[in-house]
Formats: sequence, structure tokens, C-alpha cells
Amino acid sequence: MTQSVVVQVGQCGNQIGCRFWDLALREHAAVNKKGIYDEALSSFFRNVNTRTDDDSADCRGKIYSLKARALLIDMEEGVVNEILQGPLRDVFDSKQLITDVSGSGNNWAVGHKVYGCQYREDIVEKLRKTAEHCDCLQCFFVIHSMGGGTGSGLGTFVLKLLEDEFPEVYRFVTSVYPSREDDVITSPYNSVLAMKELSDHADCVLPIENESLFDIVSKINQMTNCGKLGSTIKPASLVTSSAGGIKCSREKPFDAMNNIVANLLLNLTSSARFEGSLNMDLNEISMNLVPFPRLHYLVSSLTPLYTLADVNVPSRRLDQMFSDAFSKDHQLLRADPKHSLYLACALLVRGNVQISDLRRNIERLKPSLQFVSWNQEGWKTGLCSVPPVGHSHSLLALANNTCVKSTFVELKERFTRLYKKKAHLHHYLHIDGMEQSYISEALSSLSDLIEDYNQLDAANCGPAIDPPRLKIAM
Repeated sequence: MTQSVVVQVGQCGNQIGCRFWDLALREHAAVNKKGIYDEALSSFFRNVNTRTDDDSADCRGKIYSLKARALLIDMEEGVVNEILQGPLRDVFDSKQLITDVSGSGNNWAVGHKVYGCQYREDIVEKLRKTAEHCDCLQCFFVIHSMGGGTGSGLGTFVLKLLEDEFPEVYRFVTSVYPSREDDVITSPYNSVLAMKELSDHADCVLPIENESLFDIVSKINQMTNCGKLGSTIKPASLVTSSAGGIKCSREKPFDAMNNIVANLLLNLTSSARFEGSLNMDLNEISMNLVPFPRLHYLVSSLTPLYTLADVNVPSRRLDQMFSDAFSKDHQLLRADPKHSLYLACALLVRGNVQISDLRRNIERLKPSLQFVSWNQEGWKTGLCSVPPVGHSHSLLALANNTCVKSTFVELKERFTRLYKKKAHLHHYLHIDGMEQSYISEALSSLSDLIEDYNQLDAANCGPAIDPPRLKIAM
């Protein structure tokens, strides 16, 4: 069994990370009834006997004290301190925290150049210590936001460190992109500078937009409040729900949105943690979905967003789950993949779903989806037998699709509006080690990425259509 380490950077990264660890504990508790430290738990948790001084090896057998395989980094200590004072405080090793007090001031250069240099040795040492506790380290998951200073700047600095120090270990990055009405005026600068680092140093990036998360939460709230779902909605089955997790004194405004991202990561790693008839390894995602090194941005969608109370799920509803995964309402990015070009697509199914159901739905959906000409059969599928808590089944779709381009084009437009006036540029250029060439190179990198997607679209223009049927004269 392989292990993964979560590196959560900045306020957003740590808030999402907090929800992930809470829901992961809840998920394992629902499966692991005997309280035994098993291989599934070992993928993300260590089992430490706090009564002994030796914490170098995991204890087998009964669970003593579970410690998350995680590194928490933030240059404002507020969120991390809140976690350490909350119900998850015992899950985190105090040796795996790096905090400061002054923050990065919404400035990529401060996070990347100032704090990156200042904390480099400390970060490397803590990463190595975490890696030493793993028998077979397979993947680093970096969680951060693109709009702020610490998440974008220090988050991408850590990503480069991971490539330098652990070149053989996969780097999956969950990046939360700011909305158009973002209150951080410098977020376009931060995002474009971070984009160059993501393109150069990540294996896979799961871009997520705040607006999409907000729309999904609003849609779920509207459906539950107006009674459209009837009285049969299952308690604690919403992907936005914290019910059944570790009890918090109050739910915070962004918890519902963060729960969606946490559920994405739980489903992504389900095959690495639980048994299944068609398990999908994390390295298979990168191998099958990334045909070109820089085009590693995967559009994700989750379905169902809720589960009704019936236990025997009719096949019609199962088929609807697959259809929903390709509709724009379920994407975690404001995009419509059905009307864009697929380079490849992965379907990670959990619960009581048969391989025949999977194949039937792929054949049903294929005519309506446009795949690149040289990869018409570009599907990768995984089946995990353990469903998410509160659900009978679920589906995570990961699409390498040119629809992601629209997010990058809009980001470039927002960046250009500031950059052509040189607005706020002096805040970046007065930082030691920061030169204007970094900004022009980042813009060039983003433009090249957009052009790569444009060329793919141009080479495969025209909608997908069924081949003509042979007509027989009567």
C-alpha cells in the first residue's frame, strides 16, 4: 500500500485541508469498525503511540493516536492556530507546522521570494521527515489558492521544492482560482505568476473556481429549501454537509464550499485507500490523462450532489449520475466540457456499481462527446467498492478538456487590464529578487498555454457526429 502526503498552504489551503482530514476520518470510521490500523488508514495517517518516545515507526494493530501525513504552512497563524485549538488538534503533529505572523500581503513576490528563501530549509527538513515516515511515498497533494500571496507565492515555491527534492514522487495540485469579483485587487498578478510555476513543476493540476463552488452550494440550498427534492432526501448525504464529521461549535461560511473540494480529494484517492474491482492508481491518472507535459490541467465534476433515501438505486438514476458528470452544472470550473474537445477522460466510480454499468454509460455518452482524433478511446475507469458516507454510489469525472482555456483567457484579460497601466506593479518590483522579467515570462507562459489549447481546437474543429448509416432501397 502506498502513502500520500498533503501539503496545505495559506488560509484557503488550510481551511480545505481541515475539511479533508475531518471527512477522511469520518469515512474511515464508517468502514473500519474494529478500530484496527489497516492499510487503508496508513495511506494518509500514521499510528503513533504517544506513551513512547519513539515516533519513527507506525504501530500496527490497534489504533493509538492517528497523525495526518501533512505539512501545514501559513504566513498568518490565525487559521492554523484555530485548527490546533479545534477538535482536529490531536490529528496534527506540532512538528509539522510552519507559521509566521505578518502574512504575505496578497503579494506573490513576498510569498515566493521572501518567505520562500526564509523558510526553505525548514520546509525541506519537515518534508523529508514526513517522507521518512512513509514506506512507499507515491504522491504529494498540494492545496492552495491562486489569488492570495501565501497560497500562490509560497505554495508554488513548495511545489518547486518538491520537484527538486522528490523528483520521482507525483505532484497533484488542487488550485482554487479567484472569482471575477475577488476582493484582492492584485489576484490577477498572483494567479498568472503562480500559473507559470504550475505549468512547469506540477504533474496534474485540478483547477477549481470559487464561483463554481458558490453556484453548486446555492443550487443545493435552493433545492433543499424549496422542497424540490421532496421528503426523501437522505440526512448527511449532501456533498456540502459536515454532518457526521467531528463536531464543530459552528459551521463557517466557506465550509460548504470547502467540503466539495474535500470530497473531490476523497474520491480521487479512494482507489488508493479501499478495495475495488477496478482500482485506479494515482500514477495511472497522470499516465493516461496527460498526453503533453504542460497540458496537465484536469477539469473535475462530482455527482451526485445529494442522494435520495431509497436504497435500491434504479439504473435510470445511475445513468443520470453519468449524464450529470458531463453537464456544466456539476463542473468545479465554469466551463462546459461537452461543447469542447476531450484529450482524455477518467471516471472514478464508488459504491455498488458494476463494470457493465460503466461500459454501458460510456457507450451511451460517447456520441455526444468530441474526443481528439488520435485518442478516440481515451477513457480511463476506476471502480471502488466503498461508497462515500451517506451515499450509495458516487462519480468523480476528471477531464483533460480544452474548455479549461476559457478560465485562462479570462485570467489573462484581467491581468492585462492591470499590467498595461502598470498598476500595483511597484509592490512586486521592490521585493528583493523580484524582477519585471518574472512577470513578462509568466504572461508569455500563459499565452503559450492558451495557444496550445487553441491549436488543439483548430485541428479538431467541427462537432462530433455519428457516422452515416447505410440506406437500403426498398
